[in-house]
Amino acid sequence: MYEPKYRLTNSILISIGKIEAAKETIESAPLLPMWERRFRESAMVRAAHHGTHIEGNQLAFEEARQVLLSQDLHAARSRDVQEVLNYRAVLDYIGEEWGDGKKEMNEAMLKKLHKLVVFKILPDDLSGHFRTKKVVIKDSSTGEITFTPPDPADIPFMITEFAKWLQQAERSEVHPVLKAGIAHHEFVRIHPYLDGNGRVARALSTLILYVEQYDIRRFFSLEEQYDNDPLSYYHSLQKANEGDLTPWLEYFCQKLTEELELLKGKIKRLSMDSKIKDKLGGKQVFLNERQAKIMEFMQEAGYVQNQAFDTMFPEYSEDTILRDLNDLIEKGIVKKIGKTKGAKYLLSKG
Repeated sequence: MYEPKYRLTNSILISIGKIEAAKETIESAPLLPMWERRFRESAMVRAAHHGTHIEGNQLAFEEARQVLLSQDLHAARSRDVQEVLNYRAVLDYIGEEWGDGKKEMNEAMLKKLHKLVVFKILPDDLSGHFRTKKVVIKDSSTGEITFTPPDPADIPFMITEFAKWLQQAERSEVHPVLKAGIAHHEFVRIHPYLDGNGRVARALSTLILYVEQYDIRRFFSLEEQYDNDPLSYYHSLQKANEGDLTPWLEYFCQKLTEELELLKGKIKRLSMDSKIKDKLGGKQVFLNERQAKIMEFMQEAGYVQNQAFDTMFPEYSEDTILRDLNDLIEKGIVKKIGKTKGAKYLLSKG
């Protein structure tokens, strides 16, 4: 059976500690359902765009967003459009079919992911079917061969062994983040299909995190982290082909940490401080973006006054900001001290 080789370095342990902390913060943050939907929609668009852009898809982010949200195919190449639509289909499949976590991670699941990834891109005889030709991986800038994947004759056995490891890992004590990173690399290393291996590998790691309840409310996109620096992404994967997965897992954990830290910052700007959450009995808080920013300012500065409105919200009138504040006062979240323009607004302490 496949046995990954790696060491638990300080870098990996520190990253996992930060991931656990961010996970707890994000999962416990009270958010308006509208913001839940927006975070998930944003993550879906970023994952589909960056997950295909890293492999050469020519759609700009805004074009991909329009395609994914409205399926507007105007002025876009058909293959580029199909790739991002397919990636969304993969993400939908993960969310709809794996929510109960009762399915088995097996060869059929891997083939299903590939069929979704290459739908209308590869012919049927290549969709979900292992390659029968030898391939090489080249550096796109130099043309130099950087990796030679296994011989086609070895693929069925290697995938069978990999699937067994996935099933065993479900019942083992391997941390879900490490499991996702290991699966990502091993699938890329085997390179079982002629096309779509990278997209399937990234989808597989997302699926594992989802099943293991590390999807973090489906708010994040690791694909964007990879696409921001594709050379580091590919170099880390290639380095692990030498047999030691440690450098790749350090990279994988670091990128997940960075993505969740960014997400945690966004969540904090739209969530409540713990004392207020307790005061409201843990109920969801209905805030708009301006109110969230006002509260963030109060948490940092202690209070806010009318004089700060122009700086905080130059595009809104004072009356609009005062209506937001009065709504927070009515909810018992903010209290007002004073009655003139010099009045202070601060977080209620109960």
